[in-house]
Amino acid sequence: MTKHPALSIQSILDTLPPSDNNSDGRQLVQRAFALADQAHQGQKRASGEPYIQHCLAVAKILADLGLDSPTIAAGLLHDVVEDTTITVPQLRTEFGDEIARLVDGVTKLGQFDEMEGRDTRTYDDRELESLRKMFLAMVDDPRVVMIKLTDRVHNLRTLGSLSEERRRRIARETLDIFAPLANRLGIWQIKWELEDLGFRHVNPDKYKEIARLIDERRADRETSINKIIERLLERCRAEGIDADISGRPKHIYSIWRKMERKSVSFDQVYDVRAVRVIVDTLAQCYQTLGIVHALWKPIPGEFDDYIATPKDNLYQSLHTAVVSDDGRPLEVQIRTRQMHEMAELGIAAHWRYKEGVKRDPLYEQKIAWFRSLMDWRQDVVDAHEFMDSMRTDVFQDRVYAFTPKGKLIDLPAGSTPIDFAYHVHTDVGDRCRGARVNGKLVALDFQLQTGDQVEILTAKRGGPSRDWLNPHLGYVKSQRARNKIKHWFKKQDRQANIAQGREILERELRRLSLEDMPLDDVALLFEHDELDDFLAAIGGGDITSQQIATKVIEAEQKREAARQTDVSPDEVVGVRKPQGPAALSVRGTGGLLTTLAQCCHPVPGDAIVGYITRGRGVSIHRRDCANILRSDEEERFIEVSWGTGQATYPVVIKIGAYDRGGLLRDIAAVVAGEGINMSAVNVSTSKNLATFVATLDIYDVAQLSRVLDKIERLPNVIEVRRQTG
Repeated sequence: MTKHPALSIQSILDTLPPSDNNSDGRQLVQRAFALADQAHQGQKRASGEPYIQHCLAVAKILADLGLDSPTIAAGLLHDVVEDTTITVPQLRTEFGDEIARLVDGVTKLGQFDEMEGRDTRTYDDRELESLRKMFLAMVDDPRVVMIKLTDRVHNLRTLGSLSEERRRRIARETLDIFAPLANRLGIWQIKWELEDLGFRHVNPDKYKEIARLIDERRADRETSINKIIERLLERCRAEGIDADISGRPKHIYSIWRKMERKSVSFDQVYDVRAVRVIVDTLAQCYQTLGIVHALWKPIPGEFDDYIATPKDNLYQSLHTAVVSDDGRPLEVQIRTRQMHEMAELGIAAHWRYKEGVKRDPLYEQKIAWFRSLMDWRQDVVDAHEFMDSMRTDVFQDRVYAFTPKGKLIDLPAGSTPIDFAYHVHTDVGDRCRGARVNGKLVALDFQLQTGDQVEILTAKRGGPSRDWLNPHLGYVKSQRARNKIKHWFKKQDRQANIAQGREILERELRRLSLEDMPLDDVALLFEHDELDDFLAAIGGGDITSQQIATKVIEAEQKREAARQTDVSPDEVVGVRKPQGPAALSVRGTGGLLTTLAQCCHPVPGDAIVGYITRGRGVSIHRRDCANILRSDEEERFIEVSWGTGQATYPVVIKIGAYDRGGLLRDIAAVVAGEGINMSAVNVSTSKNLATFVATLDIYDVAQLSRVLDKIERLPNVIEVRRQTG
């Protein structure tokens, strides 16, 4: 564990930004320290150091970022309400409303730490609601989240005192939530440190491997970088450019992500060797780019102009990769001094030199952008849906596409023309019927790439398709577009929504061979006492077929597990073993052969029962299998449950369609596109009607539901469903 030197209040006072380095600013910080020191008297951290050292460390990071004295004071006081007897009203009396509000905001976000870094997908409703409030609160004053981010930085620096399990959980949460949040605020100094520290604990072996590779080649790299800097500096001076050139820091997490994303080795990551050039003017940026490309050969496809098209967090820079004199790749970043400050500090740069500045257009632009991300989420009351939207619309990688007039549209990675259309205008999205990307017609589920020019083709009237809300079909990526589509359907006639909802529900139950389940029972699973209200919610897009499939399968599983069966299965021939390890766990036995019965084709999620056969181990049946219900050999029953391995299970599906050339090929393409093996298929035709009976090796019911959706969308297909008998 690294021992950090003790901090003093003087080290913070010496770092105050120019706008706050006066008697008022210094006195405010000193008063805050005095109260925090007294309130935390006797408290220790897990490492054994006095708790006030954590408060000082948070305040020091804030001061280094150039935050104002009220924020630094709030950083010193950020834990007094949660961990001492000090109250928010006391802070308001002593320091005024601004600091009290900042500390209160951080205290409320403190509830988030109680989740201890679990994967956000495992949070319960209360925990997700805390997250939702946190993201909504940060829009009111971003300084609240900056204090929280610096608190997280220091906690990660001192994780060594915690257990390995807690270190991993906190680090995982950091990579999932806090590092992306720092990125969206543009605070790269914080982002890089959070990522590297988090990665160090989440994947220590890979972290050490990359760190070792960097360290082994440090001397060689530094020698070559110094030669590159000298040569480039000489050429810049000859052109009259006063440039600061330095080797760019190597961030281990960034290197690992590029290795993973591009499936390349360490030697093929271009920015392992990198230099950064900082110049005075915009014109000099492009002039320097010309010098770099004249000195060394550019690598095709590795140039990005973030000056002409800034990232959504206002980051601006030129990025290019070249082959240097020794034949190895080199990344070069070029930016002005103002761009560099914005790149390193992001939204925090607003407070660094605010004295005498009435308005900061960049800061106002950033806040306007951030609020536009959050505004419609005020209406999303379901915490699970809110977090899903945050993952897609805020934390995911971005793509930058253009309208025909050159306007830049910022979208989540994986977005489609429909997402693009709704981002342009709600009415354009509602009437979207097609799209041209770079002049070529594309399907509406086409995934856009950065740099694409998109033209939306619209109808004069009409609205969105309900299929756009089906997550299996991939028409919509962003929650923003999904929410606007739902809003359109909610405005439609209630009776029409009820009729559409009934059709969707009955089709999903039929496809899963659960059509005998009463619709009222399904409505109760979603806490709807009135069936019509439930059907209207489905028709309005609030409830999807995927959610229906998940709920009804869970309900069947619980109902069947609770049922006391008085009959046993007849012995059934023709069983097939699931493909893959750990397919089934059999309660009370060890080493028995388990096979799946072909009479009812059970899949994960179904309620199942085992039957001890004569000579072929345990045969696995659905609990509602006809052979189960007819049997009277109760003594041959055995309790079984699905295992946790990534096993595949044979599922028979039946497809009815009007016959046409290439239909089987199209079905096979859909199945292959989902990564599913089609182990058997039988085709029969009669009077221009074709019937396909295919056996698919699938992982679970969700995957089955998804592939059925896609097959049903094929031309000429009438119906597709799971066959259980």
